[in-house]
Amino acid sequence: MQTIIARPATTNSGQIASANNTSNRTLVEALVNSRLYRDYESAFSNLTRLPMALQPAEAWQLPHRGKRHENALCALMSQKSNSCAACLRIQGQLCRPDANEPQTISCALGLSDSAVPVRLNDRLIGFLQIGQVFRKAPTAAQFEKVARQAEQWGVKTDRAKLKKAYFSGRVVTPMEHSSAIQLLTIFAQQLASTANQILIQRENVEPPVITRARLYIQDHQTEAICLGQVAKAVNSSTFYLCKQFKKFVGLNFTEYISRIRIEKSKNLLLNPNLRVSEIAYEIGFQSLTHFNRVFKKFLGQSPTEYRAQLVAH
Repeated sequence: MQTIIARPATTNSGQIASANNTSNRTLVEALVNSRLYRDYESAFSNLTRLPMALQPAEAWQLPHRGKRHENALCALMSQKSNSCAACLRIQGQLCRPDANEPQTISCALGLSDSAVPVRLNDRLIGFLQIGQVFRKAPTAAQFEKVARQAEQWGVKTDRAKLKKAYFSGRVVTPMEHSSAIQLLTIFAQQLASTANQILIQRENVEPPVITRARLYIQDHQTEAICLGQVAKAVNSSTFYLCKQFKKFVGLNFTEYISRIRIEKSKNLLLNPNLRVSEIAYEIGFQSLTHFNRVFKKFLGQSPTEYRAQLVAH
C-alpha cells in the first residue's frame, strides 16, 4: 500500500511552528486529549472492535494495556515479566525512530500489531497503533504452540481459560487490515495538522524563555537540576524565571520537574524487569523514599500499588 506521510495543513514557513519547541510527549498528550482524537478513537474502535492508541515516538510501553477491546490472550499473558518483555521487544521493532511507513509485525503468539507514523514535516511525533489481531483464523495446532509458550513464560492459568482467550481473538481479513491502516494513515495527516495548530498557539502565548526552560528541563530531567541552573542556561534571572514559570506553566519549578519525572516513571513501571528502586534513580530521584512520597502525592498510590493495578487489569 502506498504510504501517505502526515504533513501539516500548510507549507508556508511563516505559518509553521518550530517543531523543536515542544516535546513529543507534551504534544501527543495534547492530541490525545483533543476532541478530534477522542471522537475518532471511539468511532474507529466501535467500527473495527480493535484497540487503538497514540503514543509519542520515544515511548516504550504496551500501547493497548487496559484498553477497550484489548485481546483477552494478551491480557492473560501480561501477568508475567517474560511475556511483557517479549511484547516490548516487538514494540521496539515496530516503532523505530526512522519509521516513514506503516509497519505490521507478528509476535510469538501469532498476533499482529501495526503502527502508523505521525509526522510533522521531518519530525516524527508519534505512532497510531492498532493490533492484537489474527490475520488468519487460529488453529488447534497453533494453540498448542501458544500453550507451550505460555508455560515457558510462567503464565499461571488453566488450559480451558487459555484456550477460550486464544480463540476469542479478533480475526481480520487482508482487506479489513489494509483498510484500517489506510484510515489511520489519513487520520495521521489530520493529527499532524492539529499538532501544528497546537504548536502555533503555544508559541503565541508562551514566552520564549519558558519554552527554552521546558526544553532544557526535558533534556536534563534525570539530573539533579535546580532553578538557578536552568535560569543560567536560558539567560534569565532566577526571580524572573520563577515568576514566569508559575504564571505560564501553572506549576512551580519543583512541582513541574516532579511531574515530568513521575510521568516518565509510569511508562517505566510497565516494564516488569525493572525494580522500583532502579526506576527511581533512572528518572532523577536521589532516594527511593522521596520517589515513593512524590509518586503517591501525584497519583494517590505507591509505585508498587500502581504496577500491581496494571497487572490486575
